[in-house]
Amino acid sequence: MIEVYNKALDSSIKVDRILGKIEGAKPGPTVVFFGGIHGNETSGVFALKDTLAGINSAYVKGTIYGISGNLKALKKHIRFVKDDLNRLWTKQQIQKIKDKKTFNADEGELLELHTVLEDLLKANQPPFYFVDLHTTSSNTLPFITINDALINRKFSEQFPIPIVLGIEEYLNGPLLSYINQMGYVSLGFESGQHDDFSAITNSIAFVYLTLVYSGILKEEAVINFSKYHEQLKQQANKNKTVYEVIYLHKIKKDERFKMLNGFKSFEHIKKGTKLAMSNAVEIAAPYNGSIFMPLYQQRGAEGFFIIKPIEPFFLKLSTVLRRIKTDSLLAMLPGISWVSKAEGVLQVNLTVAKFMAKPLFHLLGYRNKQITSTHLRLNNRERVAKTKIYKKEPWY
Repeated sequence: MIEVYNKALDSSIKVDRILGKIEGAKPGPTVVFFGGIHGNETSGVFALKDTLAGINSAYVKGTIYGISGNLKALKKHIRFVKDDLNRLWTKQQIQKIKDKKTFNADEGELLELHTVLEDLLKANQPPFYFVDLHTTSSNTLPFITINDALINRKFSEQFPIPIVLGIEEYLNGPLLSYINQMGYVSLGFESGQHDDFSAITNSIAFVYLTLVYSGILKEEAVINFSKYHEQLKQQANKNKTVYEVIYLHKIKKDERFKMLNGFKSFEHIKKGTKLAMSNAVEIAAPYNGSIFMPLYQQRGAEGFFIIKPIEPFFLKLSTVLRRIKTDSLLAMLPGISWVSKAEGVLQVNLTVAKFMAKPLFHLLGYRNKQITSTHLRLNNRERVAKTKIYKKEPWY
């Protein structure tokens, strides 16, 4: 069925950058949906066109945007043309592209989207909510991915589907990480497998639930609200667990990677389970956990992730520790210093870091990336989160 939609996208449907904009009769939040950041993930585009066409602005409190991502890749139904558009969103990379005299197709898409984003932030009122709609190459439950800020957690907990934290520690340059650095609520929704028609219907359900939970629409204004909620609940097998990424098999340049058949996201695996082939050598799971987003497409740099559940006690503990800004004590330790206290960026000597448990940094809201042979850089989402503008929201 989805093939019919894809053919329509290639021919009869004109895909504009702005799929739709609905300004409500009353002021309220601004909710921005992205679809098709990856050009082979068309479900979000169809879901947004369907949903926005069915909303009466008289019932809207605030403003709704639907934005299409990589237009050139969407037309060709490929993940990207030259560079992965969802790996270009860092301040340094954006400036580098802006300074170029010529740029490739995907860089051009980034510049257009960046302008749209800047204009949108100037023209509208907070609170802002950003949602990026995606699909995966493997079978999966629908799920949410978020950068680990408390405002993202609290908003995401309203949905009847699993939440995955910490993916930003393993990926460089996703659109939502860039937006999250601005301090706004932002989440990714993975609705299902690329070619599964339920990926479209799950996205439609998620869009409507987002509009209700953000306060844009009242629940009674969405005729099938309870059905949409139940649909996602059942599609997720009633799984509302919060997970954390603990491992990524990153595909190296010129590596011949092939995932073994039959794995689907959230499937439990044991350490030693044979998962894939790399240059004709078997890859076994290094940990117990659940397989997450195994790669069953030719393009992509992430072979598979492994995730594990986070105990509710530690989620509650991290909330308490972050609210009292316990992380201020970290900079008092030897080998740890502030790069920017306002932006929540610490630098840690690797010699010191190896004696400190990674979960401690995670509890305090820090995710790390190695920046040199001697140092880690830790980024805290709480210090940049614009928590104050969300405190009056019903879900907070």
